[in-house]
Amino acid sequence: MALINEHFLKLPDNYFFTDIAKKVNSFRVTHPKTRVIDLGKEDVTLPLPDVTVKALHRAVDEMAQQETFRGYSPHHGYDFLVDAIIKNDFAPKGIQLTPGEVFVTNSAKESISNMSDLLRHDNSIGVTDPIYPLYIDANVSVGRAGTLQDDGKWSNVVYMPCSYENHFIPQLPEQPIDIIYLCYPDNPTGTVQRKAELRKWVNYAIEHDTLLLFDATYEAYIREKDVPHSIYEIKGAKKVAVEFRTFSMGAGFTGLQCGYVVIPKELTAATLDGRRIALTPKWERLSHIRFGTAIYLAQRAAESLYTPEGKKAVKERTDYYLANAALLKEALSGNRLTVYGGDNAPFLWVKTPGTLSSMKFFEHLLYETGIICTPGVGFGPGGEGYVQFTAFCSRKECEEAVHRIRHWRIL
Repeated sequence: MALINEHFLKLPDNYFFTDIAKKVNSFRVTHPKTRVIDLGKEDVTLPLPDVTVKALHRAVDEMAQQETFRGYSPHHGYDFLVDAIIKNDFAPKGIQLTPGEVFVTNSAKESISNMSDLLRHDNSIGVTDPIYPLYIDANVSVGRAGTLQDDGKWSNVVYMPCSYENHFIPQLPEQPIDIIYLCYPDNPTGTVQRKAELRKWVNYAIEHDTLLLFDATYEAYIREKDVPHSIYEIKGAKKVAVEFRTFSMGAGFTGLQCGYVVIPKELTAATLDGRRIALTPKWERLSHIRFGTAIYLAQRAAESLYTPEGKKAVKERTDYYLANAALLKEALSGNRLTVYGGDNAPFLWVKTPGTLSSMKFFEHLLYETGIICTPGVGFGPGGEGYVQFTAFCSRKECEEAVHRIRHWRIL
């Protein structure tokens, strides 16, 4: 008989975000005249840049001609995109990479999950708390996270609390950890780590032979100079870190799916007998048996973002969402709420008043204003007492939300 992977059965059937969607749908049915404003979604609303649309049309025309038709993409991605990534995302910051260290993928989410499969099931892992659920789920499904406990934590996971008491900067673990997930700018809190802070993590990883999995999905939103766009801006990081990126949130590629992962050649992991194995060729081998890369059309679209017109378009789009965040932050703060994030990320992390739970705040906001936020408890135990607002709405929706928030009498 076929036996199921029983680790996968450890994932709760009542997926949190599905439950939230059901609550919202119920509200829509019972309040059909209310125009719901979704400030909890993590999907962009602005259309693709013109330069990208033109690149897509050219690529489609190429696919229609025998002389320029393309089949399967190379497993590392097309050279034209890999070269553009190295030249524009890393070289200006003094980061030297070779084409064999950059792998074009469909998305950061896919790459993070696949990286988990490349590493032994009994590695110890550490995560910030609150945390984007993907990092936990990817480890649960391979048996690395242990079992879910009554307090909402997994038995084999080291949680590093992030709260207003420590300014959402987690303390370094007291014990050695094999794999640590970091996401900056952070989803869900919208906070960042500056160079001095991130340097501590790189030094920790070097000292304890720790692998850092660094999610830079939202780096295009960084506006402050002392906030690194890449972990490789920190000396020594290429020995200990993998970096994941995507074009989804900066350029609006959520409907196209294209990103990349950087695995430096000097990065290694160990075998039980102490041999050091380079991860770059093993990732390439994994890609041959497990997954492909982004389609040719998506890679040509991504290439267009590195033109002057493309760079301008990304800046305009991220500025647009950051302006939304600023408007929402002002309105929420003006209503006596404590708000974090929003300056270098499209997320606002809001403290619920008094002892009000994150779910109760979500329900009050929805039923009293018609606005959707995300209860912080969905991002782990450390998210209780907070809610998340995202800025991926239209300006018109944002202004209407601001109006409603300003006139909302919070309990």
